[in-house]
Amino acid sequence: MKKLFLVVILFLGIAVVAISFSELETIMQTLQKAHLTFFILAILVQLIWFVTTARMYQSIFHLLGVHESVQTLARISTAANFINVVAPTAGVGGIALFASEARRRGHPPGKVTVAAALFLLLDQAAFLVVLSLGLMVLVRRNDLQAGEISASLFLLGTAVTYAFVLYLGYRSEEKLGNLLGKIARDINRVVKLFRKEDYLSEVRAHEFAHEVSEGLAGLTEKPSSLVRPILWGILDKGLLMLVLVFSFLSFEVPFSAGTIIAGFSIAYLFLIVSPTPSGIGIVEGLMPIALTSLNVNWSQAVVITLTYRTVTFWVPFGIGAWAFRTLHTLGEEPSASSA
Repeated sequence: MKKLFLVVILFLGIAVVAISFSELETIMQTLQKAHLTFFILAILVQLIWFVTTARMYQSIFHLLGVHESVQTLARISTAANFINVVAPTAGVGGIALFASEARRRGHPPGKVTVAAALFLLLDQAAFLVVLSLGLMVLVRRNDLQAGEISASLFLLGTAVTYAFVLYLGYRSEEKLGNLLGKIARDINRVVKLFRKEDYLSEVRAHEFAHEVSEGLAGLTEKPSSLVRPILWGILDKGLLMLVLVFSFLSFEVPFSAGTIIAGFSIAYLFLIVSPTPSGIGIVEGLMPIALTSLNVNWSQAVVITLTYRTVTFWVPFGIGAWAFRTLHTLGEEPSASSA
């Protein structure tokens, strides 16, 4: 609850700072043009986003020979998103939740762990497709800055690292275990300068390598089938861009396709590379600047940003809290499947 309180305060702080630097009169004029219909449509699109995310998970699970319903995966993925916000560990918390649910439902934990890790990789791959379009828009408008280039390269490096780890696990459990063990030892050496206990477990590193290799060994289709979940990921990003469109329409702010693609690309890019969970505070601060550089009035950019983040962050956060709370209380029987 303390972490949640800090997240809320940080969000409100960014909002207050942004508004304090804007003309309150202009903001009030923008708010007076608000259309509740478009805001409701934005929320409906966000609800559809939950389903497409679950379909992406389902397609990855299917590749590994694990079968689960879209409804169940939607609830688990939404709860995992909530966990990643309140206990930010670079997505590890969400993967752990999937593994826990796998054991409860009778699925092989190794396969589900790999599926959750593959989701992170393929979701980034899908966004890189959208990001390339956004960067082209910025180049055409002579508005590409060093910050966007650095963040894009960092994201690409992260995706390549994920891909290398999974590929190494697919080829050799021993090599992956040795690599992760070495990384754990190096990190522990640095941490021991500040504390006596080991920060990472080498044993757990080898166990994770075993889980990855075991899970990838169950790949039931050709690697080319990974294109399908990437397409689901691109559709996910398309829905989020549609939420941004409705955020513009809610306040009668004119826009172009380039503004939507570039604005979304920058916001989502810094959401991924941000040190804060789900980019809280970072996106609220940078997105208005990005939209302003795309010829959107500053006050309007602030209102659009707060509307967009309300729908794409706070709505999933609230539903995720409910999903996590009710995950084991809806009377479901664990699945006997362990395919």
